[in-house]
Amino acid sequence: MPLIQHKQEAYWFYRFLSIFYDKYVNPLFWTEQMREQSLELALLNDKKLTVIDVGSGTGFTTQGITKYISPQQITCIDQSPHQMQKAKQKSDLTGCTFILGDAENIPFENNSFDRYISAGSIEYWPDPQKGIQEAIRVIKSGGTALMIGPLQPGNKLGRYFANTWMLFPKEEEYLFWFTNAGFVDIKIKYIKPQWYRSKYKYGVAISGRKPINGIAGTPAEIEAETAKKTIFRPLQIFWRVLIGSLAGFIFIPVALFGYFTNLFRRDKNIEPQYREKLNKEQSIALIFIAFIITLTILLIITKS
Repeated sequence: MPLIQHKQEAYWFYRFLSIFYDKYVNPLFWTEQMREQSLELALLNDKKLTVIDVGSGTGFTTQGITKYISPQQITCIDQSPHQMQKAKQKSDLTGCTFILGDAENIPFENNSFDRYISAGSIEYWPDPQKGIQEAIRVIKSGGTALMIGPLQPGNKLGRYFANTWMLFPKEEEYLFWFTNAGFVDIKIKYIKPQWYRSKYKYGVAISGRKPINGIAGTPAEIEAETAKKTIFRPLQIFWRVLIGSLAGFIFIPVALFGYFTNLFRRDKNIEPQYREKLNKEQSIALIFIAFIITLTILLIITKS
């Protein structure tokens, strides 16, 4: 199991990541255009719909939902108080209900919501099947659930770092989990940020509808791996968060350089409001990384 695919590890990972998540990290991998493309599958066609946003984090996905649904109709669930505190500070999320909770044990009764949305959260679930079964449980019959997440990288090096960091499911795993939970009318849309140029698929938005007559049959049980509690567990959490974070941060300079190269290849088909570029903080980070690389090369040349 990937190092951060545990609840406690994810808690501590976001304890520190939340400090710079909105400015440095999220805009690189989960953009406004990707959000809009994904939310089309959620069928947010009535402002009075009740929506639960699971793994809502700092509220970026929730902000997209508020374009279609009144904030008073939206409930945000996340296990990280640090991420949630960032979301609460956003003026366009005033009126949303914020609850600390677990995606695999949602604190609501059956058939409580019209829509279920979860973006960038499944990567940290120890038991993805259980989380998706919770999705179909809490939405009403005929309701829609939308899951947005990464796909396993196609190249070996990227796959190695991704699988060290967190869960990057295969497309067939998403389909199996949705089908096994009882969803019907399953739809898929592929998404990616503008810097991503690989021939391999980057991420997926997958939606399904809960049958009008309820769930047919009982989903097959999938045995999930859990972290054993021992006296060495705190030390285990420390090294998992450390090594897992380092593996994950490898993707940041890749995205930064990707956006930099985009400056030289404008895509005229992209609408101006969705044209992605580096913000001030990311530009500074790119310059710093380039400086470190240049300095390292010069030192190697000097010593040789």
